[in-house]
Amino acid sequence: MGAEKEILLGLIEQKLDWGTSDTWLTKDFESLSQRIFDETGVSLSVSTLRRVWGKVASTHLPSGTTLDTLAKFAGFEDWRFFLKHQSVNTNKTIASSSPVQPAPPLRYWKTAVPLLFGIVILSLTGIIAFKNSKGRVKRLEVPTYRFSSKPLTHDLPNSVIFTYDAHSASTDSVFIQQSWDVRTRTAVDKTLHEFTSIYYEPGFYQAKLIVGNKVVKEHPLLIPTNGWCGIIENQPVPVYLKTSAFISKIRISLPLSSITENNIALQPQPPMVKYFNVGNFEPVPVSGFSFSADVKNEYSEGAAACGMSYVVLITDAVPIVIPLSAKGCVSELNLFNATNRVSGKTADLSAFGVDFSDWVKVSCKSTANSLRYFINERQVYEAPLPAKKVNIVGVGFLFQGTGSVKNIHLSKGDRTIFQAFK
Repeated sequence: MGAEKEILLGLIEQKLDWGTSDTWLTKDFESLSQRIFDETGVSLSVSTLRRVWGKVASTHLPSGTTLDTLAKFAGFEDWRFFLKHQSVNTNKTIASSSPVQPAPPLRYWKTAVPLLFGIVILSLTGIIAFKNSKGRVKRLEVPTYRFSSKPLTHDLPNSVIFTYDAHSASTDSVFIQQSWDVRTRTAVDKTLHEFTSIYYEPGFYQAKLIVGNKVVKEHPLLIPTNGWCGIIENQPVPVYLKTSAFISKIRISLPLSSITENNIALQPQPPMVKYFNVGNFEPVPVSGFSFSADVKNEYSEGAAACGMSYVVLITDAVPIVIPLSAKGCVSELNLFNATNRVSGKTADLSAFGVDFSDWVKVSCKSTANSLRYFINERQVYEAPLPAKKVNIVGVGFLFQGTGSVKNIHLSKGDRTIFQAFK
């Protein structure tokens, strides 16, 4: 059962698109538990899910109820139905109607070779040929899909018109998902061809057309800003700031009074204040850039004692995120290096704990083989450069409570591409 379970977990991970489960935190399993309940009506506890994913040592096999529920969440009727459609250590392939993702994660390679072989054959031939009872060969055409999008403005919020064609899908379960976040997934009518969705924050997104549980089409989508954009996080719609409220000649800064004047409470849960500039300068390759800025978190009362702050270089892939906090809160930090996420719970990010009583200089630059992070001119972290080409298309600054930024500078080689508040 071990190999089959690993394949099933791999399919679920691909469905969630949260990255490898090696980096999942307790909150991720809490979100998974809720999603499973929402989709199957069965509640699997966080402890059960952590045990199934090997986060907790256990000598017990998952119960039948657990396996049935996970299989149903992955798109099958139950565990037995899932087993019938697997080909571990055989040359069988999965029928084209099975909700299998394009390829299991790398760590399932050895157990999923026959499955991958079948999928490759299907994708190369484009048809399934089989003999009916009279010996004739019948050919089934592979469904064709189209998917594109058009933003309506260069400002926020921004509605995007998605044009799609999924009429040949064998199921009515067709979705459009704004980004990697499964919470932005919306069911659409497969007989129609247009769907409009609204984006409340700027960034570089990977929009997806999903049939069943399979991503059949996806494309990049840039949501830009009209110059600088200031946002106070709020649900369901953020508060957008006038530029005069947060921009001066020498820095970006939002007074606490501006937050309360917008009827947003600072306690018990301080909002995130965000400044963005996206899509307004020439893309800068991560393979040859230098960036620096001075930042300061300016609110540390009550629940904002950690001073959680993030400097973000928005890319056309995984962003570069430089996290900052009070020294005692580094366990809660998450760093991104244009390839993946690094959690403060599983890596030493103590150097990103800072004293916000003064300005903190944050820098990041690439060398021939690495991506290097600096705090107050001292190198504190290094990661390999991304294997693929990645470009910086925007910058962002996020502060729990509120904060200020100045001396922003981004260069491509020796050439300055973008600077502000120098």
